[in-house]
Amino acid sequence: MAATLEVSSSQWTEAEKILFRFVFIYFFIQVVPLDYKYYAQLLSWDRLGYREIFYLSRYSPKFISGADSFLNWGIVAGIAVVGSIIWTALDKTSTEYNRLYYWLRVLVRYRLAVGILAYGFLKFFPEQSPLPSLSHLNTNYGDFSAWKLFSISLGVVPTYESFLGLMEIVGGLLLLHRKTATIATLIILPFTGNVFFSNLAYEGGEYVYSLYLISLALFLFSFDAIRLFNLLSLERATVPNRFQPVFSENWQRTGRLLAKAGFIIFFVFFYGYQTYASHQKGPYQYPQQPGLTQAAGVYNVSSFKVNGNELPYSKTDSLRWKDVVFEKWATLSVRSNRPVLIDSLNTEEIFAEDSLRNYESTGSIGRHYYSYQIDTEHQTLHLNNKNSHYKTETLVLHYERPSANLIILSGLNENRDSIRVVLDRLDKKYLIHEAKKVGRRKGLKL
Repeated sequence: MAATLEVSSSQWTEAEKILFRFVFIYFFIQVVPLDYKYYAQLLSWDRLGYREIFYLSRYSPKFISGADSFLNWGIVAGIAVVGSIIWTALDKTSTEYNRLYYWLRVLVRYRLAVGILAYGFLKFFPEQSPLPSLSHLNTNYGDFSAWKLFSISLGVVPTYESFLGLMEIVGGLLLLHRKTATIATLIILPFTGNVFFSNLAYEGGEYVYSLYLISLALFLFSFDAIRLFNLLSLERATVPNRFQPVFSENWQRTGRLLAKAGFIIFFVFFYGYQTYASHQKGPYQYPQQPGLTQAAGVYNVSSFKVNGNELPYSKTDSLRWKDVVFEKWATLSVRSNRPVLIDSLNTEEIFAEDSLRNYESTGSIGRHYYSYQIDTEHQTLHLNNKNSHYKTETLVLHYERPSANLIILSGLNENRDSIRVVLDRLDKKYLIHEAKKVGRRKGLKL
């Protein structure tokens, strides 16, 4: 015996039925993956980590290649219009669609939960916006793009980022029960709405996807919106929602529980654990390969020679370096007056390979960033510019370390000129690091 629903027997108007047919087709296409590649990846258990699950959670139908576009929404709406016309022509007997409406809300609830939980765990274990690197801390404020400033500003307060993630996780979990779905939307709408407006204000690249999640939350909220308005604003007696699924067969009840348990195990516990494990290794935006041993810090360029000629310090010279930062990982950044074409990638990406992790260099024109390989036998660094506009730029520099705070680099620069650079490490302290050592309420000396 099939599952039934206890529903109201009231008939729908013709306009309500036509509107529902459009809405059903539109949201069904928006939330149900119709691409076989999605399920092929989902079933690849041996290759599924938090990165792969995150990209699965980002699914939305794409008819046009490239970045997310509202044009895809227009195509889905066009399909829904055609489909609703055909549906209306074929269906002359239905008086209501209460059952379909219920199951559509189920699909939307779980799709929204996946999207919210995916970002929630990235924030809860503050991964999405990590603490700024040494290079970031030694870059002029005006050299960052608006979106990079937003990300760094969030990264310096990881406890607040974790709080935002916790709220998203709570909202996502409340979506998993139909009786708390409306409460979930009241949490999700302001949080995701803030993300949407932040993307608009700070030139972020996630405004289409964030509005996609908002549209799903608004659809769910609309089910109880009139009842809430009547009860809270007009103070009228309001009839509660009487929809209730009835599963009369054992296999139906067991199947429902197994499906929900599988969803929670996969998208909550497994994904949450994978995100936590990644956080323990370090933020996914930064490379994992260790840098030059005990070299991390900011270095003043005390001497800079090109083809044997000493170049004195100059604020306008595009050849002479001003300072150099060695990160704990294998990144070296150079500040100079040489122009930087900004790498403006501003969407959330999780790259598996160190060579592709470009969070350091994106949204900044203040420094040139290089990943490097260390040849300890010959004491050389093989540098590659991380900026997508300078992919072919490579340097091979011999390094000497006469003392713990002195590094001498020599070799060929990007113009194939011979250079010799003497770097003196500065004993520089940073408020964000010193506060972490002693706590916020204790006195600080910089």
